[in-house]
Amino acid sequence: MTLINNTIIDGMAFMLPLLIMAIGGIFSERSGITNLAVEGLSGMGAFTGALAAYIMTTCLGISSGPAYYLSFLFAALGGMLLGLLHAFLCIDGKANQVICGVVINILAQSVTIFLVKTINREIFGKPSDKIDLGVSARYTVPGLSKIPVLGAFFTKIYPFEVMIIILTLIASYVLYKSRFGMHLRACGDNPHAVDAAGLDVAGIRRRAVMISGALSGIGGMAFAYSISAKFSASYFVGYGYLAIAALIFGNWTILPTLRACVIFGFARSAGYQIVQKLGYPSSYQDLIMILPYVLTLVLLIFWSGKNRSPRALGEIYDKAKR
Repeated sequence: MTLINNTIIDGMAFMLPLLIMAIGGIFSERSGITNLAVEGLSGMGAFTGALAAYIMTTCLGISSGPAYYLSFLFAALGGMLLGLLHAFLCIDGKANQVICGVVINILAQSVTIFLVKTINREIFGKPSDKIDLGVSARYTVPGLSKIPVLGAFFTKIYPFEVMIIILTLIASYVLYKSRFGMHLRACGDNPHAVDAAGLDVAGIRRRAVMISGALSGIGGMAFAYSISAKFSASYFVGYGYLAIAALIFGNWTILPTLRACVIFGFARSAGYQIVQKLGYPSSYQDLIMILPYVLTLVLLIFWSGKNRSPRALGEIYDKAKR
């Protein structure tokens, strides 16, 4: 029972940040902008949030509670600003969207590594390539946590897990029930029709990519708190690409993407728990990190033929061709 409970607890902590990053990718790609930059957006968001949290707690004397929640706000802003750059290159600059995504990822990694080292050395006076966050508080719901198996979903919950669930519900409403969501999805399928209706295709797509950056930044901040309680260059380990794989397997819709994230998250956590149960060395735990990527390859073999991407995904919109 302990094995199952720990698998659920750790799986939720990994799956939910991955989900919000994937939803960010869905917003961008349903508008027609290919977004391979989720990795970079999440990394820049994590850096911005971590730096803000460190300054608030160390320099400004703000308690860890408010600083924790404010760090996610700053993470969203950091991801949104980098998303704005991605939107400018893809929409205004009409650059190749795949290449732009790769460049944004490389740029984010290089810039954050440089800034972390420089800020630590020049401002805080310590030669370090990390920004310490401190351990996040975790909560257990009395009563519900005692339910066999299901109680694990209410045990040792990170505050960001509740935050991400709420954001997922809001994102689902915005994407599928709001007028903006309808316009966004139309931009990804038939931008010429959107333009003919008198709407600004570029503006809608730009906002979609900025939302993508904000959600990716929140996911990156959540990973920073849950995986290592710090931000460092080791953050860039492929979670952004895993989120992209999840949204592709989810056919660019939120609920099936959730199922893909559940598979990835629980495969990873189950692998860790089995290795610990068998008493294998920590090197085997590192090997388990490849499980989600192996699953990605397997799912790609069986489901790639069933995917239906937005019809205008990756296409540079040109009014003159209407």
